[in-house]
Amino acid sequence: MTTITATFEVERWDEEPFDEAVGVSKLTTASVAKRYAGDIEGTSATEWLLAYAPDTSATFVGLERIKGTIGGHKGSLVLQHVGTFADGAATATLTVVSGTDELKAASGAGELVADPGGRITLALEL
Repeated sequence: MTTITATFEVERWDEEPFDEAVGVSKLTTASVAKRYAGDIEGTSATEWLLAYAPDTSATFVGLERIKGTIGGHKGSLVLQHVGTFADGAATATLTVVSGTDELKAASGAGELVADPGGRITLALEL
């Protein structure tokens, strides 16, 4: 296993509600673009589904495609996110769904933390 550690910066966040009413969780979608540095050099596109509780905490799921160089290997990875947002910080468990080029055999899992800076840690089998 190879441990990958990187930081990210959110370059774009477009969020739109798709269902909301008084007394129920607000449901939204968010399209997000990030730029990575560290063991990941590249960019990503993420699509999240979020459910906000009345206290503004949230639960989310999503898919992210990272393109660039990851642990010295060129290609892309698709990561599945399952996470929560509370007290100004988002955390998610990540699972590798697929890879391309030098990353097509990649598998593994990791963690994302955004508080408000962003960092990602992945344990990958390359």
